[in-house]
Amino acid sequence: MSPASPTSPTASPPACAVLVVGAGPAGAACAQRLAGRGLQVVLVDQHEFPRDKVCGDGLIPDAHAAMARLGVLDEVLALAQPVPAVRCIAPRGHHVDVPGTLCVLPRRVLDHVLVRAAQRAGAVLATPWRFEGPLLHAAGTPLQRVAGARLVARDGTVAEVGARWVVLATGAAAPPLVAAGLAERHTPSGVALRGYVEHAALAREIQALQLVWHPRLKGGYGWIFPAPGGQFNIGTGVVGSHEVGDDGRGHKRSGGPNLRRMFDAFCEVHEPAQRLVREGRWTGELKGAPLRCSLTGARFGRPGLLGTGEAIGSTYAFTGEGIGKALETGLAAAEALLLARADDTAVLGHYSAALAALKPRFDTYEAASYVNRWPWIADIVVSRARRSPAILRRLQGLLEETQNPGTLFSWRGVKHLMFE
Repeated sequence: MSPASPTSPTASPPACAVLVVGAGPAGAACAQRLAGRGLQVVLVDQHEFPRDKVCGDGLIPDAHAAMARLGVLDEVLALAQPVPAVRCIAPRGHHVDVPGTLCVLPRRVLDHVLVRAAQRAGAVLATPWRFEGPLLHAAGTPLQRVAGARLVARDGTVAEVGARWVVLATGAAAPPLVAAGLAERHTPSGVALRGYVEHAALAREIQALQLVWHPRLKGGYGWIFPAPGGQFNIGTGVVGSHEVGDDGRGHKRSGGPNLRRMFDAFCEVHEPAQRLVREGRWTGELKGAPLRCSLTGARFGRPGLLGTGEAIGSTYAFTGEGIGKALETGLAAAEALLLARADDTAVLGHYSAALAALKPRFDTYEAASYVNRWPWIADIVVSRARRSPAILRRLQGLLEETQNPGTLFSWRGVKHLMFE
């Protein structure tokens, strides 16, 4: 009988230089970059691939740029649904189309592409293993230094995997962050709900990413994104669903929206959503997931361990977009380890500096999230953009990250628009 494969649930993943926990975009990008530079990398995930992931599935310019750095852009584009524009739909029903480099690919497919790229680079994939907590203190290291991770397989097998560094890329769920000692708040920043519906006729009509703001969706927005094969990703999301109290812990906001009721309201106020749900064929059930935004709510690392991706809040508060920044933070973690993996202080310093350079972008998108709380702002912005090519170019700059969203979607920005 041949020995068990490392991907068998009963065969423990091997000790390694870097153990990456979580094989979503951030983890896969980090693993690919490190393995491609010759490091021994093990990439573990609690699910077998391909696997589903709740997401809007939209890929905007920052994701395209990161995938180009990873060498997977052509493969992704060959599988994805190309999209010419984002259609911003205001409460009064008028809209503006913002052109951009855009496409849609379900995360079940995208994440598998990224994982296979990491494997081709030399990373060992081990599934399904769930992160239970860090291992502390190896010989010759400080007492509280992370020296690996304790993992649990689906059949209950426990593995203690030694590693010089652990990268935690486990997404928005709080338990892994708490176990790793990185959590600063246990609650998420927001929540989202999405499903997949097939509708061949609408596939010929809806070719842009539709984002919808409406008073009945106050606090968030609805979306319809055309996916490959005549399918649509349809959903609603709320950012700012939780707040931090005087005790420093997160709490759900009093009277916060019920996402299922919000989804039903979206289908009532937006006729394409109503048609899609009434006439289409469901190909993926409605599923919800938490969001962590604005690089807040978690420490970025500790000796022997780095957090990356949505675990540290790599999602934009304004748009809920997180794939591009997850990839970027995963690459930043890899670069920090490549620069100075033998020096804990230097690794943490390099990584913190890279994230600090990204933080101003997150802050401006946080400010722009006013539009989700006050959807009438979208009426003003869309109305002005329909009449002004200059403002339309500024909206395009939001997609390309060359424009501060606060100059449009904020109190100050709205005042300027009203009198410009």
